[in-house]
Amino acid sequence: MEKDYLNDVFKNLENEFDMHEPNNGHQVRFLEKLNQEKTFSGSTKKFWRPWMSIAASFALLTLAFIGIQNNNVERDLASISPEMQTTQEFFTTAISAEIEKLEAEQSPEFQKMIIDALFQIELLEQNYNRLKQDLNTSGEDKRVVLAMINNYQNRIDILQNVLNQIDELKNNNEFNNENTSTL
Repeated sequence: MEKDYLNDVFKNLENEFDMHEPNNGHQVRFLEKLNQEKTFSGSTKKFWRPWMSIAASFALLTLAFIGIQNNNVERDLASISPEMQTTQEFFTTAISAEIEKLEAEQSPEFQKMIIDALFQIELLEQNYNRLKQDLNTSGEDKRVVLAMINNYQNRIDILQNVLNQIDELKNNNEFNNENTSTL
């Protein structure tokens, strides 16, 4: 079938082919032009090749440097979205305020509770740093994000529980002092 089609095409184009001989010296002129292009393109390549190699090396080094810098950037909640940045700011402000309240309660009778609470906060901070590393490796995995938020909430809970215990102890001491003075 293909042979028939090709035969039909050649039969239809039979009178349209250029059957004339080229002018004398055509082959020599053609070879001269071909040689001129080779020498011109060869000299151009020789001139640009070192510069292109330098530019390509510079581009690769720049990309590698940018890639290394991006990998060294430690991500946290604030780097995920504006909402997460607001969440992180809220938690860090609340934690700072609770720690200030806790430090204001420094006294010998509450010293052990305060030290224990600050130790637990430090452990949660270390856990949070591991979660930041997990966030870097896993992208924006929702489980990691939720664990980071939960970590903040746990810190606030610890601080509030200790402050509540301190208040209860103070109230009990005041109540006991009132009872002993009235008896």
